[in-house]
Amino acid sequence: MPRVPRRVYLDSGSTTAVHPDVLKTYKDLLDRYFVNSESLYDEGSEVHRMMERARSAAAGLLGVKADEILFTSGSSESNSLAIKGSALADPSRKHLITTSIEHSSVMNSMRQLQRLFGYEVTYLPVSEQGTVTADQVRKALRPDTVLVSIMQANNETGAINPISDIAEVVQKESHALFHVDMTQAIGKIPCPMDGIDLASISAHKIEGLKGSGILMRREYVKLEPIISGGEQEFGLRGGTANAPADIVFAKTLRLALENETKYETEVRSLQQRLIRGLKEIPGIELNSPEHNLPCTVNFSYEKIPSEVMQNALNRQGFLVSARSTCESNSNNPSYVLTAMGYSDRRASCSIRIVLSYHNTEEDVDRFLSALKEIIRHYGEL
Repeated sequence: MPRVPRRVYLDSGSTTAVHPDVLKTYKDLLDRYFVNSESLYDEGSEVHRMMERARSAAAGLLGVKADEILFTSGSSESNSLAIKGSALADPSRKHLITTSIEHSSVMNSMRQLQRLFGYEVTYLPVSEQGTVTADQVRKALRPDTVLVSIMQANNETGAINPISDIAEVVQKESHALFHVDMTQAIGKIPCPMDGIDLASISAHKIEGLKGSGILMRREYVKLEPIISGGEQEFGLRGGTANAPADIVFAKTLRLALENETKYETEVRSLQQRLIRGLKEIPGIELNSPEHNLPCTVNFSYEKIPSEVMQNALNRQGFLVSARSTCESNSNNPSYVLTAMGYSDRRASCSIRIVLSYHNTEEDVDRFLSALKEIIRHYGEL
């Protein structure tokens, strides 16, 4: 029988496989530490101590204080809590600033505050490179601005915003808080916390568990809880703690940060190999800017819609996406690409590749070969 080629995963921006060390620790925790961490008996107290050690370890890795780490279910919750929680905690100021290309959890939080609570939101336009500038933020700031929320790296194109410059402007020229969605950036590029008041991180993007994440919240930041309940997470997130997932988050983060150099060397090399190959294919248009994450490549071939291309690649054994997976059921053009000035057609024919250090040069070469074959077959549609 002919050998079936292995399926190649090129969608690490959507989710990642759990790191073997994280998985082993998690299974061990499930077997032994299943009790409620808020229980007063010895077993509950032990789980609580383990959670606090994990909180301290995660804080140390990020260079913040232990009580500035809130365990959440992931970045969508962290983003929602950061935005809605900070806005509702200071109802005297009704202005927010974000960009036109944020993740849906940010965009929909902003829209909800507009629709139900009368907030005014400034959506900063992005350049052709998919980024905003500190000067844009400076000009948008107002006395009643309560929060600025800007992603560090875009989930579709990998474009990187000048977070340090923006943080300096917000800190020096306003009383607003600054929130950064670090979901796609952490573990791939340096993510310093200087000048940042709130930051969101999700475990499943860095070889951790789904349903696990953190919100870094400076101790001076006031938040209104979004999930009402008991006194868990300093009274800011009610509900029984997902203790085993929270405990292994610290290990997940440590491993991700240790692998950061692999992204700048090994994965960047694969990315450049892929880009060189794509440039040799007539009709391919690169959508990712030059200054982007070392793992992300977004491109379009305007004769083949995204859905057709994804299905064709799937049949060839390649797992890819077209945009944020949270938007994968939408038939609309990518709002990220249209915001960058690309046509609806180009934005409707985009493909997103997100590489990892598990991929190889052979994976890239096989992908390029399959892409050429698909274009020959479907390219005249």
